[in-house]
This record gives sequence, C-alpha cells and structure tokens, in this order.
Amino acid sequence: MSDLAISVNPVPAGQLTFDVVVGDARGESRHRVTISAEDAARWAKLGADPSHCVEAAMRFLTDREPKEAILSAFDIRVIRRYFPDFDDAFPGYLARFGGKPASNA
Repeated sequence: MSDLAISVNPVPAGQLTFDVVVGDARGESRHRVTISAEDAARWAKLGADPSHCVEAAMRFLTDREPKEAILSAFDIRVIRRYFPDFDDAFPGYLARFGGKPASNA
C-alpha cells in the first residue's frame, strides 16, 4: 500500500517493546509489538536494529491483511504461526525497510 504510514516508537520502560501506529486514508490502528532478544540478535546480523525489525514485520503483515486485522499486542514470533513464509520473506522486508541485504539469518 503506497499510502500506508507506519510509526514505530520504543516503549520507555519496555526493553524491545514498541508502540506502533499504522495509518492510511481510512484511519489508524495501534499495536504494541515486542521482539525477543534472540530474534533481535538474529536479524541484527542483517544490519537491522529492533525498531526496523518491527517496521518490516508490520509491512509484511499489512501486505497480507488489513491493519485492523493485526493483533493489538503481539511478539514478532507469533507471525510465524499465521504466516509460515515469514522467515523466508522477512530478510527482503528488512532490506527494503532498514536492514542490509543478506542471504542468511
């Protein structure tokens, strides 16, 4: 979606926890997203910090479902349960939204 805006802000007291606002012409949705230390370290190998991982994960999700269908609070690990292709597709999203291109995570 070209008119989609995603804002990712760290939660001050929450390590690896982010408040995310997804907005488009129809309004906005709000989400609290966490990333495990293990996933943060895994994706850091591709040059992405945790906030970029969260943005890339939200882009992945909004490419597959309306923003309103995304859980209001979740850990990035949950995405794999709903979308088995997440691990294969995610490096490409990181490359487009804040990480360096790489082949293996």
